[in-house]
Amino acid sequence: MNYDNQSLSRNDNNNSIFIDDSIINNSRANDNTMDTFSDTNRIEKMYSTDDKARNDVNINIYRYKFTDDFTSQLFIFSKVHQFDHRNDFKEAWAQWLEDNENIVSSEVLRLTKLGYEGDILDKMFKSARYYFRKKSTEKKAPAKRRDYSSVQRETLSAMDEHIKSGVINDNFKPSDGFEEFCRKNIDILKEEVHLLCQNGFTNSEEIKQKIKKTYKNRYFLVISK
Repeated sequence: MNYDNQSLSRNDNNNSIFIDDSIINNSRANDNTMDTFSDTNRIEKMYSTDDKARNDVNINIYRYKFTDDFTSQLFIFSKVHQFDHRNDFKEAWAQWLEDNENIVSSEVLRLTKLGYEGDILDKMFKSARYYFRKKSTEKKAPAKRRDYSSVQRETLSAMDEHIKSGVINDNFKPSDGFEEFCRKNIDILKEEVHLLCQNGFTNSEEIKQKIKKTYKNRYFLVISK
């Protein structure tokens, strides 16, 4: 059984995580919404077509963005008239277009040459009225990174012992070894998942990848000695 293609999912009746054919109880009393561990091959196939379509859309969106210089002027106008009533805003907009005829015409010409087929002046107005006018000028504080959560020593020791006994075989591979490790060390993995959940891990795929990556790292440490 290939671990990467094995479905790992939450059992709503006992709040558990499945790794291969074994159950790892995460013991999170307040969490009944753990993500489903999905078949990675199925997911990649499902989204490959959608990803291409999204990429095409993103390319076009980026292509038809205003230049930085024009955006700066538009942003300034929006903030100056941020609290204008709609009619006052529209009057000020008409005057702004007239006062800035050169940069407006240049931007219209540029987007037209790029293939934009919509109403460019309307695009400018809506950006000024509905986006930049409401955009905050305050810088957000950087999101606090979660403290690093190390794997407990008991788990590392079990991984090392399993790897040492496996590398004797010339055909030993970390991916296959990890599958077997999971099957033979259910109790250790239960405790490990429980601790990771207590340390802020809420995504089951993230938990799976952390344990798997740790096993792979221990493999390279062992064979390098």
